[in-house]
Amino acid sequence: MSTPRFLDLPPGVAPHKIETSQGTFAALEALPVSGVVERWPALLVPGLTGSKEDFIAVLMTLAQSGRRVLAVDLRGQYETPGSDDPAAYTCAALGADIDLLAQVVGDGEPVHLVGHSFGGLVAREAAIDGRTKFASFTLMSSGPAGIIGKRATNGRKIMEEVPELGLEEVWHRRFEPEALSAGVSDEIVAFLRKRLLTNHPTGLSCMAEQVLSMHDRTEELRQVEVPTLVLFGEHDDGWPTDVQSEMAATLGAECVVVPGAVHSPAVEAPETTAAALIRFWNAAEKHFLDTRSNAM
Repeated sequence: MSTPRFLDLPPGVAPHKIETSQGTFAALEALPVSGVVERWPALLVPGLTGSKEDFIAVLMTLAQSGRRVLAVDLRGQYETPGSDDPAAYTCAALGADIDLLAQVVGDGEPVHLVGHSFGGLVAREAAIDGRTKFASFTLMSSGPAGIIGKRATNGRKIMEEVPELGLEEVWHRRFEPEALSAGVSDEIVAFLRKRLLTNHPTGLSCMAEQVLSMHDRTEELRQVEVPTLVLFGEHDDGWPTDVQSEMAATLGAECVVVPGAVHSPAVEAPETTAAALIRFWNAAEKHFLDTRSNAM
């Protein structure tokens, strides 16, 4: 799971609730500490066992570029209420939630969309379905289809063990030993436990199934006219780095490899990751404005 290295909210970052026609979503909202909001907003979507807190280390920097930036919990994830209906947790259903969130966050403006890991598969659904015109789309440590390798094994265990054993037992058997062996501080371990146990169990097991079984939609995404960035750590242990690089080439997307990072660049290399996103977002906005100007 993505493990934030601190939980204290930086200046300009505060808890927020986003009200939509399909319910309320928990978020962290970041606004510039100095200056004003003058650029298009951004919406950040976390991975399977993560939450909005996975983006804490980049939020202030991203907002200081003149943007309102919101990181959200998906439906049934941590502080966003869930549903007992498994159909609520398909990538398509969660992608529809992202559409609604983007419409609220954008309030008439295009929105930069970022999806981390499983969140990339979810956000891709929103980018492809065409209901929302996004300013840009970033796949962060996310691949073209279901995850493979060690993380696929972990996802399969989550899918099988959560319904059978319950979240508390899964925490003690799997996540707690992993956190302790990594030397995670007591404060962060307590947060990780609270986050896992607050997840809706149906949601967690169904989303685990989705991250394993999702089919390749790269060609469909390639048909969407949206500036796209593929960003991942040089030591990513999720989707293989060569698979992500090939996906970027197929999409005609920019590809950024973050030195020293593994599967959570926003945690492991926040300044490099934030700088890459800001540069990409600024370029996407300039391209949009130049295109509109030439068309007039």
